[in-house]
Amino acid sequence: MNFGGVFDLDGMRARHEELQTATADPDLWTDRERAERVSREKNSVERELALYDELDDALSDAEALLELAEEADDEASRVEVLERCDDAEHRLAEAELRQMLGGEHDLASAIISINSGAGGTDACDWAEMLLRMYLRWAERRGFKADVLDLQGGEEAGIRSATVKVSGDYAYGYLNTEQGVHRLVRISPFDSQSRRHTAFASVTAVPEIDDDIDVEIDDAD
Repeated sequence: MNFGGVFDLDGMRARHEELQTATADPDLWTDRERAERVSREKNSVERELALYDELDDALSDAEALLELAEEADDEASRVEVLERCDDAEHRLAEAELRQMLGGEHDLASAIISINSGAGGTDACDWAEMLLRMYLRWAERRGFKADVLDLQGGEEAGIRSATVKVSGDYAYGYLNTEQGVHRLVRISPFDSQSRRHTAFASVTAVPEIDDDIDVEIDDAD
């Protein structure tokens, strides 16, 4: 199978060689910030290359299994082939999305803040629903999520929450969630079961190295 457009295999392998050469240079480690940046990129490229190899092997195995299934007229094996291809297609789509995340800080971990807006108790409940959604999303992706701050609502839900999501491309993914989120529903908090509109805002910032060298020029 041709992964053209998703994996620039020659480019990634060439870049991996450059990064290996850079990390082998003892002088690199005199600049800790640059060394960490190069190491992160090297690890990211290695993961992409490993994913390519895994997908290539998986599809080769699926092709061989399909040939055997056709020869034996084995329906169970055909179903297994379809499942393997679906899994490969999903992982390929993920890789393609990561290729689009080329912003300066997209690879970084993220800190997201969720705040209830207009809508009273419904807004607080909506904010808590968003918090649960992002925590489950992080868990499914294998990211680590730490709730740094949580302010509960007066009757239900939360007024605000701050969560650190650690993992490659966490900020790249979560940056697309920034903005005001609206929920329209029959309110469970309204005794007359009227329709309410609630709002909650989401912001995301990348976690970056806070070690900044400041030079003070004593100009007398």
